[in-house]
Amino acid sequence: MESRKSRLNLPAGMESSLRLDPVPSVSFFPAIPKTPSPKKTTYGDRFIPCRSSSRLQNFALTEKPSPSKEGGNDAYSRLLRAELFGHDPSPGGTPGGAQGSPISPNKNLFRFKTDHPAPSSPFAVSSMGIGHDNAVEVSTPPKIPRKIPKTPHKVLDAPSLQDDFYLNLVDWSSQNVLSVGLGTCVYLWSATTSKVTKLCDLGNRDGVCSIQWSKEGSYLAIGTSLGDVQIWDGTRCKMIRNMGGHSTRTGVLAWSSCILSSGSRDKNILNHDLRIPSDFASQHVGHRSEVCGLKWSHDDRELASGGNDNQLLIWNQRSQSPIFKLTEHTAAVKAITWSPHQHNLVASGGGTADRCIRFWNTSNGNMLNCVDTGSQVCNLAWSKNVNELVSTHGYSQNQIMVWKYPSLNKVATLTGHTLRVLYLAMSPDGQTIVTGAGDETLRFWNVFPSIKTPAPVRHTGVWSMGRTHIR
Repeated sequence: MESRKSRLNLPAGMESSLRLDPVPSVSFFPAIPKTPSPKKTTYGDRFIPCRSSSRLQNFALTEKPSPSKEGGNDAYSRLLRAELFGHDPSPGGTPGGAQGSPISPNKNLFRFKTDHPAPSSPFAVSSMGIGHDNAVEVSTPPKIPRKIPKTPHKVLDAPSLQDDFYLNLVDWSSQNVLSVGLGTCVYLWSATTSKVTKLCDLGNRDGVCSIQWSKEGSYLAIGTSLGDVQIWDGTRCKMIRNMGGHSTRTGVLAWSSCILSSGSRDKNILNHDLRIPSDFASQHVGHRSEVCGLKWSHDDRELASGGNDNQLLIWNQRSQSPIFKLTEHTAAVKAITWSPHQHNLVASGGGTADRCIRFWNTSNGNMLNCVDTGSQVCNLAWSKNVNELVSTHGYSQNQIMVWKYPSLNKVATLTGHTLRVLYLAMSPDGQTIVTGAGDETLRFWNVFPSIKTPAPVRHTGVWSMGRTHIR
């Protein structure tokens, strides 16, 4: 008899009195209790792997297609892998250079746990709170170009500052004192207090042609129109020595640790040793015209000289003749600077007919590079804080330019002088330059960063914008 209600035909009223017991089900196997295995862990019913850490390259899933396939299939395969795996492996083989073999046999190939390695830089994605699955490669942000003010932050009037390409009338000491030759006088301006001091007056029969501070900043050398070289104590404003030897004006001076070299219109270079009583200790003869550029290397081993004969000559301490004669310039060489960052590297600039800055290796005399500036090169100075240099120019643009080395990309071009920018000096901290021109002004520019931080110099105190007089 069936027990289903729908199949019983019972009279009304009998359904409640009739009791039907269900038929028990029959099992042909004994009941086995279901107990979980002690050695296994129960997981969910679905498993979704994280492909970002699957190391699919270990299964040869990201290898380059067989070279027998056509080139068109190669591009298609790369796109397919990118869609399937979320990245495009290097076409040169499996990532990591494994040549299809596992990266390491000790790795757990089936570990589907997302790894979070330590970020390689503070700008890594994981360090900024971005989820790993949504992470994308983020490189270090590009360095923001340094902004150099286009206007000078201070201007000094310098009456009687001569417009003569062959003179050197401005220098800045390591004790933060600026010296300027104006006519027959030399003035000192303290960058700390803005105090102006008249150091000397050579009188009507003589004139100032060049000035140069010693390295420690205590003594100032002055080259005169009569060919003399005077040594002054900058603190006491007293002359301590007068040395002759040149027959005409001394237009350029250069100090080493214990030697003062002077260049003259008489074509000669004299080396003065203040420890001996004679006027000069040695002489260099090599130029065929006036010597207008002179710089000792930072290690005091080599002397570079430039002349109106378009030559750049390299001397050492023991040579009576130049070890190199560099004749590629086609105009007078006044601008010379040695790199403080690399040994045996010197830069020189040519006059109006040349307009080029050339870079030389003084160990073999080879020219390393050359850049046409478009204007007469009057001065060069290499920054000690960064591997950059500044050049000042005359005809025809009278500009100031900052260059990166060795790329020789222009960092900035500064204008403001109305005549040739003939004079250049750098502050002791290496951040500020002062330029002088025949327009009888001295202009101060914030050009280079400090050694510790690229923040510009603050315009406070004596550096506030303004125009005053040097005398």
